[in-house]
Amino acid sequence: MTVAVHDGERVLAESTVVDARRHGELLAPAIRAVLSEARVSLQDVTAVVAGTGPGPYTGLRVGLMTAQALAGTLGVPAYGVCSLDAVAYGSGLDEPFLVLTDARRKEVFWARYADRRTRVDGPAVDHPDAVPGELPVAGAGGHMYAAVLGESRLLPVPEYPSGGALAALAAERLAAEDPGDVLTQARPIYLRRPDARVPGPPKKVTA
Repeated sequence: MTVAVHDGERVLAESTVVDARRHGELLAPAIRAVLSEARVSLQDVTAVVAGTGPGPYTGLRVGLMTAQALAGTLGVPAYGVCSLDAVAYGSGLDEPFLVLTDARRKEVFWARYADRRTRVDGPAVDHPDAVPGELPVAGAGGHMYAAVLGESRLLPVPEYPSGGALAALAAERLAAEDPGDVLTQARPIYLRRPDARVPGPPKKVTA
């Protein structure tokens, strides 16, 4: 769960907590905290950006619905950036590499990059041993499956997408003449169906 305030040139404030279960509890207080630290009000916000995943269903929905609600209330645009792109951008790398994040079910979400700004393949979901070999690996998914991928491939860069990197990447793309192909609507990237299912009809019971 990560939040940042960016003024178009630099990150003014940022808060990050690694917690897979309390997005709903932590997000609103974190937004208030970073706004206060940056000494701006919610009414000063001119755009909202959220990570679109791929990622766990519930966590994505919390972040994206909050972004859409804020944007709708303020009358400002809500943008989406692939969460793997945020990890890549935060790495600061300018050579080819992979980003891997935890997809659960013993799988990873992954994408391949020419450099920190340029995704050339993915996002996709696979078992770790099916991910393209050779290239160095960034992201928490690589550390989770280091025994499969090889310790030597793991890069000493941030494992998770940060709000600061997400906002900085979005600001950079918004400053481009045509950001339409790199910024999307704040909609989730789902690469498989959620674990939750609509209940089926009750089973027949006979005496």
